[in-house]
Amino acid sequence: MKRIALVSTLAATLVCSAPLLAKQDKNEAPPEAYAKVAACRQIAADAERLACFDAAMAAFDAALAKNEVYMVDKKQVRETRRSLFGLPLPSFGLFGDGKDDAEAADDVSELVSTIKSAKRTGDGWQVTIAEGSIWQQSDGNTLALSPKVGGPVTIRKGALGSYKMSVGKQPAIKVKRII
Repeated sequence: MKRIALVSTLAATLVCSAPLLAKQDKNEAPPEAYAKVAACRQIAADAERLACFDAAMAAFDAALAKNEVYMVDKKQVRETRRSLFGLPLPSFGLFGDGKDDAEAADDVSELVSTIKSAKRTGDGWQVTIAEGSIWQQSDGNTLALSPKVGGPVTIRKGALGSYKMSVGKQPAIKVKRII
């Protein structure tokens, strides 16, 4: 029974980490903890291979516990991309670089939410959405109706790194994320 649980844990770990490893630069070596687990597959004798997997998984678990290795699944990547929508971040590849077609389909180009709060500032409207991000109006356009708490809001990527916010069914205003 212990052997089945170990093999199941190993399979889940490899499946979860495989997408991250696929995103690495081809010339970059995988993390040492993963390399040790992967190397065990080359051992022909069952008992030796299992002993290798046991030792490598113990090292892998220890690396996870010490935050030397991180694992994220596709759902977590999507949620993180959504929470970072609108922030000017450097491209460091942890949550993808947009070069993969499958990844491009998961790219967040629009955020549909509700208004948590809205206030008029000297620069226009400042709107906080349900996810907690705060958006500041960056153009001189006016909204016919003031944004209302609980009302629908849609933020879309625009040209050249800009963003447009539609409050209800009103024409969009240009915004930038400030927090």
